[in-house]
Amino acid sequence: MSRLFGTDGVRGLANGLLTAELALSLAQAAAVVLGHDQMSEGKRPRAVLARDPRASGEFIGAAVAAGLASAGVDVYDAGVLPTPATAFLIADLGADFGVMISASHNPAPDNGIKFFARGGTKLPDDVEDAIESQLQQDAFRPVGVDVGRIQRFSDAEDRYIVHLLGTLPHRLDGLKIVLDCANGAASGCSPQVFTDAGAHVTVIGAEPDGLNINAGVGSTHLELLQATVLSTGADLGIAHDGDADRCLAVDHDGNIIDGDQIMAVLALAQKEAGELKDNVLVATVMSNLGLKIALRDAGITVRETAVGDRYVLEEMRRGNYTLGGEQSGHVIFSEYATTGDGLLTGLQLAAQVAKTGRPLQELVRAMTKLPQVMVNVKGVDKSRANIVPAVKAAVAKAEAELGESGRVLLRPSGTEPLVRVMVEAADVDTAKRICDELVTVVRTELAL
Repeated sequence: MSRLFGTDGVRGLANGLLTAELALSLAQAAAVVLGHDQMSEGKRPRAVLARDPRASGEFIGAAVAAGLASAGVDVYDAGVLPTPATAFLIADLGADFGVMISASHNPAPDNGIKFFARGGTKLPDDVEDAIESQLQQDAFRPVGVDVGRIQRFSDAEDRYIVHLLGTLPHRLDGLKIVLDCANGAASGCSPQVFTDAGAHVTVIGAEPDGLNINAGVGSTHLELLQATVLSTGADLGIAHDGDADRCLAVDHDGNIIDGDQIMAVLALAQKEAGELKDNVLVATVMSNLGLKIALRDAGITVRETAVGDRYVLEEMRRGNYTLGGEQSGHVIFSEYATTGDGLLTGLQLAAQVAKTGRPLQELVRAMTKLPQVMVNVKGVDKSRANIVPAVKAAVAKAEAELGESGRVLLRPSGTEPLVRVMVEAADVDTAKRICDELVTVVRTELAL
């Protein structure tokens, strides 16, 4: 059987790959692996369970709760809450692990199961492998007083909101903000926390019906947010994705502010406040070169990782760094969170606008984005992308031409038979020309 766990838990079509039976079995297996320490001492493990509002989360969440309780785990059901809230509550409650039911920015028919370890941290590959191995074993089935209990985690949302408000370096009084909640997990708590922080809030995409999550709204569909910011004369807009671990923004003129620009603003603010550990920001290789140049000029080093917030987290833990993230809007504040948190990111960004009295548009001018062109080259042998001499020579030629004014990235996809060719340059015409040249070489030399 191929590996169930992908880059972010187990994800697929609900009732297709992701059935109630699989959800129950995964929960039972996870109970044994993640609750082992407590079970070995004769204690019942505790787990936090939450989900986004997609319809399939109802039956998948019920199956997960049943699987955990049948394996002797006490379940604290937090209902509909963001992924970062789940991670926070695991630590706040002192639970042994937690489960989030969500497919993030995917459409409503998809769903996923994501496990967190004690403290609210993501699982390393070897622990995920142990859960998959446990699936092949007989389920652990205690009886009588040893079965787990399921109870409502009634103050879960309040705990999370109080936590977020406690991170604010400056209140948001006077700011007009449009919030796009993607008809997702943040639809309840995001408007509440921004209002409590003092902002005048206009809300869109906060009427989830189980089927409309991410549908034309949220961080993957910013058009409505842009239009609403302009029509209401707002200072800025904040967009979440379905499970609210991402944040993108829109300035008062409707310009999109991506994760790199957000990280630039926040890194400079942390450095000025003396809060940026070792003056380091952790980002992935997909971050725009303009971020690296802007922060270098400000005395900040960018440490690069492979694509994926889990790799950003690993590097942040390795150096105890305070800030990291991705261009897609996953931003991690290690002082306050163990994963990307779209609400926390939005609050911190808005707080800088309020604190400085400067428009977001002006703050992001600290970074100049270089034109970036990317092409997915399909139907090629991705395993040879970094070893074929002709491809390596083409990359070296392109890098020599660009010098320090641009860069080249060839990245084999982790899930598809394709190679991603990305070129950044001082102007878009140069980026497109060099990218086209590399695409031709990759198609020719790596043809199947």
